[in-house]
Amino acid sequence: MKVGIRLGLSAFLASVGVFWFLGAHSPVAYAQAAHIRWDIASFSPGPPPSLGAGGADSARAEDNTGITLTGSGTFVAPAGGAGTSSAVTGGGTWETFDKMGIPTGDSGTYQVTGLARWDEAPGTFTGAEDTIAPAGTARAGLVVLRIRYSDGEEGVLTVSCAIFESPPTIFEGITATKGYVDYWNRIPGLTIFHTLR
Repeated sequence: MKVGIRLGLSAFLASVGVFWFLGAHSPVAYAQAAHIRWDIASFSPGPPPSLGAGGADSARAEDNTGITLTGSGTFVAPAGGAGTSSAVTGGGTWETFDKMGIPTGDSGTYQVTGLARWDEAPGTFTGAEDTIAPAGTARAGLVVLRIRYSDGEEGVLTVSCAIFESPPTIFEGITATKGYVDYWNRIPGLTIFHTLR
């Protein structure tokens, strides 16, 4: 999917108020390790509106070239949210684009190799069907994952999810590094976390 198309989709999602539907949950018990699923998600306006897996989010580098990723997976975060972990699964696809949003021809898959950081954030979820997991398990937060691309390069994937009543300091979408390139300028997308236990 071209970066330009992703921009249009992001604008559409914003226009239909994709984040207004998000409702109540109880916080993760930080006395034990958190088992979390992450998704680069998709949204259907319905009716009824629904949140699902299988989305694609994008970010841009300093020169306005871009990368688009799909993906999902799981991780086990140490108690308290701090610390690293190799208890991870998942991955997805990647594709890079030039400044005009035209594919460069570089694409493939990536695999998650480790957890660098997980922090749950405040937020609630309601008003839409959650087709990934029970809505009561949905969470906002920020995860930093170490990843390995299919072309041999390594990087970091940051997945950030802001839902209803999340602080305005939280962005919605992804950023990524690939080798020495930092795709730091996120294009608003759609992500979600769910607790597994």
